[in-house]
Amino acid sequence: MPHYLTVGHLLRQLQALDPNLPIRLAINPDFPFTHYLGAEVIVRDGKAFIADDGQEGYLPPAVSDALAWA
Repeated sequence: MPHYLTVGHLLRQLQALDPNLPIRLAINPDFPFTHYLGAEVIVRDGKAFIADDGQEGYLPPAVSDALAWA
C-alpha cells in the first residue's frame, strides 16, 4: 500500500465490499476514535478531500490491533 492513497487505490479496495457497508475513518490520537465521513468529495489543488462528519466513538480494539496502533 502506498503511503499516499490515491482515488484509484481506494476504489480498488472498496470494489470488493458490499456497497451498503457503512464506512468510518479511524483516527489515531492518544485514544483511537472512529469518525463518520462527509458525503461530499471536494477536489482542490490536485487533491481529493473527504470531510470528517462527526465522531462516532472509540475504535474497536481489534481494528486498532490490525492497524498496529496498540
